[in-house]
Amino acid sequence: MSTQAADVPHRMCIIGVQTNSVLSLSADEKYVYSGSQGDDVLVWDKSTFSLKTTLRGHTGSVLALEYASERKWLFSASGDSTIRVWSTETHAPLFILHPHFDTDAGDLFSLAWSSSSSTLYFGCQNTSLQWFTFLPNLGHPPHQQGAPTHQQVLDKALQEAGIASGTATPRRVHKFFDSYPQYTRKPADLEARNPTASSSPSPGLTTPATGGTCLLQPNVQIPLAIIQIPPKNVIWSAHYGYVYCMALSPSIREGSDDQGGIGSSLRLVTGSGDATVKVWDVNSAVPSLQHTFDCGEGAVLAVVVRGDTVYAGCQDGYVKVLDLETRTLVRTIIVNENIDILSLSMLQSDLYTCSANGQVQRFSATFDLTASWPAHSGIILSSIITHVKLSSGKGGRGKAVLVTGANDDFIKIWDIDPPPKKQPDIEELQRIGPESQPDLSDDILVYALSKFISIPSVSGCLSYREHCRQAAIWLRKCLSQLGAEASLLPTGDTTNPLVLATFRGTQNKRKARRVLVYGHYDVIPASPKGWSSDPFTLYALNGYLYGRGVTDNKGPIMAIACAAAALLRRRALDVDLVMLIEGEEEAGSKHFAQTVKQHKETIGPIDAILVSNSTWISESTPCITYGLRGVVHCQVKISSGGPDLHSGVDGGAAREPMMDIMKLLGTLVDDQQKVTIPSFYDDVRPLTAEERQLFKVLSGVTQTPASSLSAKWREPSLTIHEIEVSGPKNSTVIPSTVQARLSLRIVPDQDVEEICASLQDHLKSKFGDMQSRNTLEINISHTADWWLGNLDDPWFAALESAIRDEWGVEPLRIREGGSIPSVPYLEKEFSCHALHLPMGQSTDQAHLPNERMSLCNLQKGQAVVERFLTSVKDL
Repeated sequence: MSTQAADVPHRMCIIGVQTNSVLSLSADEKYVYSGSQGDDVLVWDKSTFSLKTTLRGHTGSVLALEYASERKWLFSASGDSTIRVWSTETHAPLFILHPHFDTDAGDLFSLAWSSSSSTLYFGCQNTSLQWFTFLPNLGHPPHQQGAPTHQQVLDKALQEAGIASGTATPRRVHKFFDSYPQYTRKPADLEARNPTASSSPSPGLTTPATGGTCLLQPNVQIPLAIIQIPPKNVIWSAHYGYVYCMALSPSIREGSDDQGGIGSSLRLVTGSGDATVKVWDVNSAVPSLQHTFDCGEGAVLAVVVRGDTVYAGCQDGYVKVLDLETRTLVRTIIVNENIDILSLSMLQSDLYTCSANGQVQRFSATFDLTASWPAHSGIILSSIITHVKLSSGKGGRGKAVLVTGANDDFIKIWDIDPPPKKQPDIEELQRIGPESQPDLSDDILVYALSKFISIPSVSGCLSYREHCRQAAIWLRKCLSQLGAEASLLPTGDTTNPLVLATFRGTQNKRKARRVLVYGHYDVIPASPKGWSSDPFTLYALNGYLYGRGVTDNKGPIMAIACAAAALLRRRALDVDLVMLIEGEEEAGSKHFAQTVKQHKETIGPIDAILVSNSTWISESTPCITYGLRGVVHCQVKISSGGPDLHSGVDGGAAREPMMDIMKLLGTLVDDQQKVTIPSFYDDVRPLTAEERQLFKVLSGVTQTPASSLSAKWREPSLTIHEIEVSGPKNSTVIPSTVQARLSLRIVPDQDVEEICASLQDHLKSKFGDMQSRNTLEINISHTADWWLGNLDDPWFAALESAIRDEWGVEPLRIREGGSIPSVPYLEKEFSCHALHLPMGQSTDQAHLPNERMSLCNLQKGQAVVERFLTSVKDL
């Protein structure tokens, strides 16, 4: 994909590194650090991009750099099998870390620092994962009277590492990893100096301690101590290949995950030459493996983590996008086929990929290529994103820049801009819970809904799939902040996850009732045409909120969640409210049933189901829905088996598929549009006197004939939606293939499987009567059963009473002509009754331009749910 020149970042500066490949990069507030193939760490001043100093001591290539901001430390890992720790304030060496003595670790490829645990993790050539935890005061002089001396802190650290103070063990030479004679080798480590001599490093030429056998480099300062990793800090064969890269992912979730996701508060992600990405729980003394992703595209050479998403740069030019919580592959980005990706960097939601052909490419949050440019004339080996101040003014982080290093001996600095902030940042957890808003008022509802609406979670469309995933992640975080235990349930690699959230009621001797709320966070597309405002920006006008999904179904979801949160805050929630929100409802609820079955034990027992996914039949009178029709979707295709023909050449001689399908479809209904499929009406329930009276009342409210209401709500029907043809669709072509899409709406007590069979038998029989040379294909693409609520159920009475008490009027009992496949399924799966609470008005324009919902209805909908949940605790 090509990009406009304006999309290509401007190059701010080029730094030459004197015939040394730039293997690693890091940065702090003042400096950029580059690790070279020539053993040194070069320190570059951010304000002038000039060389400030050189950190010497390594005797092998500097393969990885990591900055610990709270310690003001820089870690450097090298091919000499050591890690050196430097002060970024004085640029003096502090410590040397050796891998465990018996591991013969080889090159140290990757580093990751955890500030919360003061632990450094590193990945080795010998496939091991190792780590070391520093004490809080290590490396810093004591500031308080009576505090332990620096030497005491140091001695304790060495003791924890299994090393006696003032001693160190030289690293053994490995027959495979070290390919030069031992007697000519420069030191990979420096013997510890006498710890009693001084508390600060001494500059200049150093000499080894007694017993040392290694040669020394000039101008190398002596570190405070040499630390060797103890055997308890080693995971042998963490991968089946070199551990090339790693990154830490702090999780925002609280607690553990019982749904199979990864619920730790801190996770380490490692990538390897074995083509896998592994996720480790690092909240205990020893990391434990949580999950392994098989990338299947060669070695994983770079990883970067953002929120719950891992981007893995692989050999052969692929980036694998992995979801940590659902443990699924979200997307494969083809950057440059057969060209290795050696470094990845992120600025907010923008991903920058650096490849072996010297190319840098930028991808948006939806994985669209937004910029591409030749950055280097060689292989790009490293990259970071940092900030530089363009003036001497104080305050602020400064301008974002991308820094790239390559084997063309150059470091380049690129001026980049963050992506436009159209929707909520994945990492930006919106603080909308009781912790930051003591009064859980209506403003919380509107604020949360505005964030929810801003995510264009259009299902069934590949280009919006990542938006749907982001909507699920945001909703899970939002519900967690409102007080629920929330997680994501994966439904498959190509479908959107379910959001499962449980608001736990007050625990007492009696087992709490459990109410399951079903809804959906996906929406249908919203073309700007016909809208008076941006469909994905919540817009308020004259008491109404406008936006795609505001009434179907994001508004009701947030109203129910805020109702539970309000009761929870008042310690008045005496039932468990379980929210099960899917992301494929508008696209046929793919894999919904399978996922619910798989996680049924996690969801737990359910006493009643609450749905709010429809509207009233009027503007002013609240309603309660007690019935939905079912649906059968079918495609009928007739083909000649040959090519499209010209009507001027073959018209009259050819048996035209269009003629056949028109005649065949005509056999489905009579002149009064009654369905003519045999036995179609045999199981339809007759209209009762009570229903007839109800339709008479509703007719007066809606000014619609009662017969029309009955036809729309409780009688079956057939609709032909469209006819598609092959060829160029002009008036001279006889199409060789014609396909019609039709649907049947079914009602109690029709059986969906019997209706499907009858439809297919009828079409095949009538087509056979035509004796056509063409062929017929029938495909039942989707079915949903009808649903009818129990008007005598105490749960129904409780909901009806809650509506009456909040609105001050008797709610209308209505049915719907549409279908919600998940409602009858959930009833059968959990063996309980469902209730349907419509919140919106008849003019809400669901699925249409200017979709809206009354703010009053939204607020009162929340209040109705609060009343209902309070009243059912004793049922």
